[in-house]
Amino acid sequence: MISRYLTAFYQENVQSSGENVMSAIVPLMKLISLTLIGLFLAHPKTQMIPRATFKLLSKLVFALFLPCLIFTELGESITLDNFVRWWFIPVNVLISTAIGCVLGYLVVIVCRPPPQLTRFTIIMTAFGNTGNLPLAVVGSVCHSAENPFGAHCNSRGVAYVSFAQWVAVILVYTLVYHMMEPPEEYYEIVEEGVEIQEQPAVNNVSRPLLVEAEWPGIEDKETEHSKTPFIARIFKSISSVSQSALSDVDFSGEAGGGGSPRSIRCLAEPRVVRRIRIVAEQTPIKHILQPPTIASLLAIIIGTIPQLKGFFFGYDAPLLFVTDSLEILAGAMVPSVMLILGGMLAEGPNESKLGLRTTIGISVARLVLLPLLGIGVVALADKLNFLVAGDSMYRFVLLLQYTTPTAILLGAIASLRGYAVSEASALLFWQHLKWWLSLAFGKSLYPSE
Repeated sequence: MISRYLTAFYQENVQSSGENVMSAIVPLMKLISLTLIGLFLAHPKTQMIPRATFKLLSKLVFALFLPCLIFTELGESITLDNFVRWWFIPVNVLISTAIGCVLGYLVVIVCRPPPQLTRFTIIMTAFGNTGNLPLAVVGSVCHSAENPFGAHCNSRGVAYVSFAQWVAVILVYTLVYHMMEPPEEYYEIVEEGVEIQEQPAVNNVSRPLLVEAEWPGIEDKETEHSKTPFIARIFKSISSVSQSALSDVDFSGEAGGGGSPRSIRCLAEPRVVRRIRIVAEQTPIKHILQPPTIASLLAIIIGTIPQLKGFFFGYDAPLLFVTDSLEILAGAMVPSVMLILGGMLAEGPNESKLGLRTTIGISVARLVLLPLLGIGVVALADKLNFLVAGDSMYRFVLLLQYTTPTAILLGAIASLRGYAVSEASALLFWQHLKWWLSLAFGKSLYPSE
C-alpha cells in the first residue's frame, strides 16, 4: 500500500523536477536571506544591533506578533465543522513525538552519549519546532501569487500550524519539563555547574539569546525545585521536601479519620497516589497559558461560535477594525522570527560534552530519518481517509511537523531545569545550520496542487 502510494507520489510530484526544485528553493532563499540579515546585524564584529535589542524583539514576537497572527488566521479559518475535521493535526504531533522518542533511544544505543545526557539525547531527538519555524515556512511559501497551494494559502497554513501548537505546548510544560530534570546520580555535578556558571547571568544582558528566544522572562519562572531531581527524590523517598510533603498529607488524613489506627489506614491516601499528586503540584501547568496559547483558545472559541465570529470576521463585522489592526501587527511575525534566529546563530555554539558522534546522530535522526518516516505516516493516514480530502496544504503542514529541527523552547527548559544548557545551545546551533538542507529536500518531495 505504502509503496504504491509513494510511487504515485513520486510520479506526480518529483518527476516534474524543474518546477518542484524552484518551488523548494525560492521560499528557502527568502528565509535564508532574512536569517543572514539577522546574523549580520548581531555578529560580534559588526554589532550594528546589540543583543538586548534582539531580546526585546523576541518578547514582541512572543507577546504580540505571534498571538496576533494566530488569532487573525485561526479565528477566521476555523469552524465547528473544521474543528472536527482537523483532528489528525494534533494527533500527528503525538505520533511524530513518539517516533522521535524511538529514534532518540536508537541514537543512545548507537552513539552512546555520556550517561547523564541519555534523557537529554532522547528529548532533543523527539521534540521538534511546531510553532515559529513552521509559521515562517508557510509564510515564505505563500508569499507569492504563484504559490503551489492555491487561494488562501497563508490563512489555511497558519490555521493548521496554530491548531497543533496547544498539544506541543502541553507536552513541553509537562512531559519535557520533568524529563529535563537533572539526573539524581549526577546532581552534585549539575548543581555545582549551575551555581558557578548559570546563576550570575539570570538578570544579565549576557544571557544567551537562545534561552529567551521562545520564552522571554524565563528567569521569573524558576521555583524552589526547578533545578533539582524532584521526581527521583519523591519516588525514592530520600528528599526532605518530599518527606515533609508526605507527612503533611498523612496529617490531613489523620484529621479526616476517626480515632482508631485502622480508620486512619483505610482513609489515608495511597503512597503512590500521594507521590503522583506531589509531582503534579510541581508541574508548571500554569505556564501553558502563555499569550500564543491564549490566542489559540480565543480563536477556537470565537471561530466555532458563529454569533461571536460575526463580530470579528467578515466584511461587515462591527469589530473588523480591531481584527485588521491585529493583522497588521501579525505581518511582522515571520521577519522577526528569522531575524532572531540569525541573532541566535551569530552567538555561535557553546562548548558541549555531548560528543560529535551523538550530535551528528541526533541531527541525522531528526532531520533525515524522521522526515522520511513522516512521509510514510502521512501516506498511511491518507489511505485510511484520516486527512481532509483534496487539501494539499493540510498534508504539507503534517509533513512539516516531521521536518523541523529541535524546538528552541527546549533550550529555555534546559536553562530552567539547570540541565545540559551548553549542550542544548550547541545542538540547536548545529541543527539549525543543517536544517536548510533538510527543508529543501523535504519541500521538493511534498505535494502541491
